[in-house]
Amino acid sequence: MEGVMEFKDYYKLLGVAPDADAKTIKTAYRKLARKYHPDVNPEEGAEEKFKEVAGAYEVLKNAERRAEYDELRRYGGQRDKGFEPPPGWQGGRGKSSGSAQFEGDFADFFKSAFGNRSGGFQGYSDFKQDAARGQDVEIEMPVFLEEIMSDVAKPIEYRMPVFENGRVTEVKKSLKVKIPKGVSDGERIRLKGQGAPGQGDAPNGDLYLHIRLIPHPMFDVEGHNLLITLPVAPWEAALGAKVTLPTLTGKISLSVPPNSQSGQKLRIKGKGLPMKNGTGDLYVIFKIVIPKNTNKESKALWQSLSDISAFDPRSEWEK
Repeated sequence: MEGVMEFKDYYKLLGVAPDADAKTIKTAYRKLARKYHPDVNPEEGAEEKFKEVAGAYEVLKNAERRAEYDELRRYGGQRDKGFEPPPGWQGGRGKSSGSAQFEGDFADFFKSAFGNRSGGFQGYSDFKQDAARGQDVEIEMPVFLEEIMSDVAKPIEYRMPVFENGRVTEVKKSLKVKIPKGVSDGERIRLKGQGAPGQGDAPNGDLYLHIRLIPHPMFDVEGHNLLITLPVAPWEAALGAKVTLPTLTGKISLSVPPNSQSGQKLRIKGKGLPMKNGTGDLYVIFKIVIPKNTNKESKALWQSLSDISAFDPRSEWEK
């Protein structure tokens, strides 16, 4: 049936409870993303698994999308046990009349959440037989942050309508597309003449790429700047330290200043995403992490520090 696709439980994909908060969902995603990211896992199927968990995170991190998905999921989880949504159930997508329609509703939800993905859902205007110019085609192009940093051409595959012998058929087309420097999430890129062929001598339609940056397991994106949270031990924050920091272009050595505070930001110029004129910056956010377990000796040292220190972290409350 057209529009039918398998329902996926995004909570199970990320290994979190349905009532998990945003922080838990983000932590679970990043753990799985590190495991399956193509840069660290060359095994077959790892990239597809990465995109799968990234898709789940894209929905669950957005309150509005998550609420709509939760409504669909209420019936999706029970459908496999012989449950069918009640007659007239709207589900945010129109009436449902059984499991096939429910899957159609999920397909509609998936397309509304992710747009038209390369190799997945493609979109184009209704084909008119009396039109001379070829139809435009629009697809969503998932892009890894690492791909923005390189000049490697990315292969894409899409479908487009072709009018032949009085009827409309759909054909596949493959291209290699170089990611433009300075591209940003949500940007729309036009590839002239790469859409559906025109009739006779009429020009072809155009291909429009909607750029979607795939969430990275370590870096957050703000415009063309990147943010990374750096865990530091209490003694590193107090005394200062030299640490190794990952960037999209390789590891660098970073000096943690003495007396650094949790939440403090450090700017590293030119280590963000490329722009049309220059490069964004990388912001390092310090996060002081306490050891989960302490032995007898380390506990004694902590106690000694407590005894000799006059520091009161809550002194501001008394003002």
